[in-house]
Amino acid sequence: MNFSQIPSPCYVLDEDLLAGNMEIIAEVSKRAGVDVIPALKGFAMWRVFPLIRPFVKGVAASSLNEAHLANEEMRLPAYTYAPVYTDADFGDIVRYSSHITFNSVAQYLRFRHRAPSASLGLRVNPELSQVDTDLYNPCAAGSRLGVTRVQLGNVLPDGIEGLHVHALCESSAEATQLLFQAVEEKFGCFFPHIKWVNFGGGHLMTRKDYDTELLVRTLRAFREKYPHIRVILEPGAAFVWETGVLLATVEDIVVNDGVRTALLDVSFTAHMPDCLEMPYLPHIRNAVAAKQGEPAWRIGGNSCLAGDTMGSWVFDETPYVGKTVIFEDMIHYTMVKTTTFNGVPHPSIGTWSKRNGFTLLKRFGYEDYKNRLS
Repeated sequence: MNFSQIPSPCYVLDEDLLAGNMEIIAEVSKRAGVDVIPALKGFAMWRVFPLIRPFVKGVAASSLNEAHLANEEMRLPAYTYAPVYTDADFGDIVRYSSHITFNSVAQYLRFRHRAPSASLGLRVNPELSQVDTDLYNPCAAGSRLGVTRVQLGNVLPDGIEGLHVHALCESSAEATQLLFQAVEEKFGCFFPHIKWVNFGGGHLMTRKDYDTELLVRTLRAFREKYPHIRVILEPGAAFVWETGVLLATVEDIVVNDGVRTALLDVSFTAHMPDCLEMPYLPHIRNAVAAKQGEPAWRIGGNSCLAGDTMGSWVFDETPYVGKTVIFEDMIHYTMVKTTTFNGVPHPSIGTWSKRNGFTLLKRFGYEDYKNRLS
């Protein structure tokens, strides 16, 4: 990838790497006999939907806008789940959705009669916590997401055709195996009465160390035991895991109290919020996290938020004004979360391939900022 052709800052998706991920996902889907569909909450770069569409039968949506985008640009039906639906939105959600999942029995009873054409489901909570960070743990104590076994009782509400479970986050095949066991233990009594189970996201099957063989065995075992149940997975990150970067530039060097900070033209709070929320250190090309006492550099964002900084780094080459900084694996949960806090513009968006080189898809400006606030 020739970075000199790319404006800074910019998200750049490598179409060749995306194609490699699609091969893995398609192979898992075929061998296991399940449907793996993309979740737009993690990746909604619609200009590359044509590269994904041949491999999937639907799209996971979490809002009216996502369901609309699934229909308009992926040209596939939405499998919609939202924590809460409103009267104003629900009619259009029905129009765009083949499957609609409700977060509570009360919401199901309120809206079920307005969705005669959709297959209706209920989100359940297996109360199995395998995610360490509560912000990303759907099964944390007191979670508002899904109905527990005790709350559900012994009878499914009339008309429910499927169950939806989401309990993972960038998790392993071993975690998926435990999830299947927990769901069967708590909700298996309902399996004879349903048509599908959606095991949600967090199945990071395109990560290099992921045990896809164990995942396939787990899925096959479930389908052999319950052949009448259609199995759906809806990962958000797996489709675009390690498929692209966020390119940034050092714009200033600040030294204060012995701390050296390289200030960039991007913001962690506005452009890489997971780094602050999760929290985790991003991977920076040609840099490593500094060890205790090692001379290091801090990276600073371009917003006024005091905490818009990240880590302590040792670079192969000393940072200088004009130096390019490449944040690896910055395609999932970035563009969908960017804000214009502080008036900081969104990074540009582009694609790259060996065949076509770099293509600039979108550059953001003042009107994008202004229109969000009108």
